[in-house]
Amino acid sequence: MEYREIGKTGMSVSVISFGASSLGGVFHPLKEETGIEAVYTAVDNGINFIDVSPYYGHLKAETVLGKALKNIKRNRYYLSTKVGRYGKDGVNAWDYSARKAKESVYESMERLHVDSIDLINIHDVEFADLEQVCNETLPALTELRREGVVQHVGITNLNLRHFSYVISHVPAGTVESILSFCHYTLNDDSLTDYLDCFESQNVGVINASPFSMGLLTERGVPDWHPAPEALKRLAVKATAYCKAKGVSIEQLAVSYAVANPRIATTLFSTTNPENVLKTIRYAETPPDRELVKEVQKIFEPGFRDTWINS
Repeated sequence: MEYREIGKTGMSVSVISFGASSLGGVFHPLKEETGIEAVYTAVDNGINFIDVSPYYGHLKAETVLGKALKNIKRNRYYLSTKVGRYGKDGVNAWDYSARKAKESVYESMERLHVDSIDLINIHDVEFADLEQVCNETLPALTELRREGVVQHVGITNLNLRHFSYVISHVPAGTVESILSFCHYTLNDDSLTDYLDCFESQNVGVINASPFSMGLLTERGVPDWHPAPEALKRLAVKATAYCKAKGVSIEQLAVSYAVANPRIATTLFSTTNPENVLKTIRYAETPPDRELVKEVQKIFEPGFRDTWINS
């Protein structure tokens, strides 16, 4: 397994990392015991960065992950969770106030059975008032950083331009990492437009969802996927093309995502231990650069097309 530092945090993390959203039953029904075994499998095979949120499954993902972490030595993994986006009884909720941010961190630590968080993120800042993020939420988290409750502070978002806005409107060093999803994939590489900006500010880059939320899978696009229909049709063509070449689109998607040395790690999520091992193998396989070009050619009519987060 290859490891890279997230910005200047000192956290040297595996290039493929475990996203725990699936532990909340977000995408498929969850067998808790199997999901916990998936966490064990990830850590036992070199993955040392785990990302979760109280929003995933409306506290369920953190609760299930916490059961797994009780049996894993704390020095074997870095843990990332989030504040700002929540939910209860199936209803989504947002609260980016300083008071709620601090409360949320301590509540997450209790669910996760840890006494500190390695990386705390403000979740999906596109739903927030960015002035509040800069002037209230981030100062609250940096206070927890000074106290040693959290070690590092970051932000997550679908809309890339919001990252540069926030980073440029807070003191240098406030934001130590960004977590972007669905913008460094076979069908969308727009994250690359911002890498110079992030590096100039010593901000580390975490990439998530190399399968573009199921768009780049042989199983096919899930019914709930928000991508434009035209993009979904292109994904079907690209998937079939890869299969005809003897390579699964999943393998190509992961090998492509982790091959960029400017991106510290790429998050994937599953509750299946076998899928963990398979994804690690994909990450250790160099990408077929010619096939990547051919697939991106298929996506050309909709390349970099995106959607609204919900």
